[in-house]
Amino acid sequence: MALPGQPAGPPSPRRRGDGRLTHDLDPQDAGPQDACGLFGVWAPGEDVAKLAYFGIYALQHRGQESAGIAVSNGRQILVYKDMGLVSQVFDESTLEALKGHIALGHARYSTTGASTWHNAQPTFRPTATGSIALAHNGNLTNTAELAQMVAALPSDSGELELHARSLESSTNDTSLVTALLAHHADASLEERAVELLPQVKGAFSFVWMDEGTLYAARDPQGIRPLVLGRLERGWVVASETAALDIVGASYIREIEPGEMVAVDEHGLRSRRFAEAVPKGCLFEFVYLARPDTLISNQRVHSVRVEIGRRLARDFPADADLVIPVPESGTPAAIGYAEASGIPYGTGLVKNSYVGRTFIQPSQTIRQLGIRLKLNPLRDVIEGKRLVVVDDSIVRGNTQRALVRMLREAGAREVHVRISSPPVKWPCFYGIDFATRAELIANGLSVDEIRASIDADSLAYISLEQLVEATSVPSDNLCRACFDGVYPVPLPEPALLGKHLLEPALMVPDRQLDVDGLAASLAGGGASDALERP
Repeated sequence: MALPGQPAGPPSPRRRGDGRLTHDLDPQDAGPQDACGLFGVWAPGEDVAKLAYFGIYALQHRGQESAGIAVSNGRQILVYKDMGLVSQVFDESTLEALKGHIALGHARYSTTGASTWHNAQPTFRPTATGSIALAHNGNLTNTAELAQMVAALPSDSGELELHARSLESSTNDTSLVTALLAHHADASLEERAVELLPQVKGAFSFVWMDEGTLYAARDPQGIRPLVLGRLERGWVVASETAALDIVGASYIREIEPGEMVAVDEHGLRSRRFAEAVPKGCLFEFVYLARPDTLISNQRVHSVRVEIGRRLARDFPADADLVIPVPESGTPAAIGYAEASGIPYGTGLVKNSYVGRTFIQPSQTIRQLGIRLKLNPLRDVIEGKRLVVVDDSIVRGNTQRALVRMLREAGAREVHVRISSPPVKWPCFYGIDFATRAELIANGLSVDEIRASIDADSLAYISLEQLVEATSVPSDNLCRACFDGVYPVPLPEPALLGKHLLEPALMVPDRQLDVDGLAASLAGGGASDALERP
């Protein structure tokens, strides 16, 4: 049975791309995929559906697979979600149908559970005592344990005749938390959350609602960001401060690690469900967050410029021009040019509309590779010795194609500078990196990587310099993708993985690397990097 305002079921089958054109162009070079974007608002008298729309529109960079909005009018919750970008999922008529005073929105990239309509968020659970809609940014590490807890729940007697267990065929960790929150027969939803959240492990920023209250909570490590804002007639929570700006909300503060906030007609209240052990994601500063976002009271753009300055001091180059790989390399390139005295220029033009598409490219177009995203300005590049600044190298295929393209455009030399340390470890907290076996920095020296991408020189910023550039104490940052130190303990390798709740999609002969972490050897990775064309 469909909810009012929600599609009657999964959209009719049709041939689609996977929403990640970079994968279609080169299946061996999936870059780091962003965590999800969250937005919640409690604001009587405001058009909360449109506020949520513009909020997740501002967070589109954090997830491009699906989008959804849930709205409560005090009596019922309506949910609308579908596959695609925010602007593809919603139009004026859809938003007009979502009336109420509470809303939450979600833009998803899948880290647990396949990219399907059933796994789009917000998740929804109707019960006899009230309904729940929940959105999640992050990735849980005790998903198998939570699945057992859901299986041990009493029968559906406390749920509506919709029989919510069959309402959705979700296979993500978020749906498990929603199911566990829904069973609170002897307590309020708020008390149930305070009881449940300490049992949820991993990275989570949750925003959820019932008919009358908006809730938000952040894991004790605060790995994924979550901030609080104030409207003239209400409150807002969001993954990044940039989403507050776009709806005219004033930034108040970050939701603290281990904190839960609730907003209703009585105002805002805060409760602590766990002691704070801060471990904010360092990669947010490098790549994930918008440059106009504040993290730990630092403007991300300013941090990235400082990273570039440090790169220039530690790894100078005798060159004529500094160019960024747009857009994420731009602030660091500005800093590099400033500190080095080498002129800054635009040598690559980016097609802003090609990064995510649902149209599969033909083989002819696919062979153009990186030119679909970036095209060189020959007049700027020809005859020049270039410093090319990028944010990270994952498998190296993109950088290899980029260096080749710049040389074909007439560059005399290409010196590559990277504004993060080598990525050597996968993330289990909400970023979908390649597996260890596929990470080019795992097993190759910097000079071997330089040879692999055919650069004249290659240098990465050190982990120590990167941390100093953020002005955040090293012990308060999660650096796992760079140093392999995971702040939240990981379960056995068999209990990790995107398709943990989808056994049919698990790789049957999945191998484990020397550290016991799941590793997929398909597509090579570091082992064959030096032999690739």
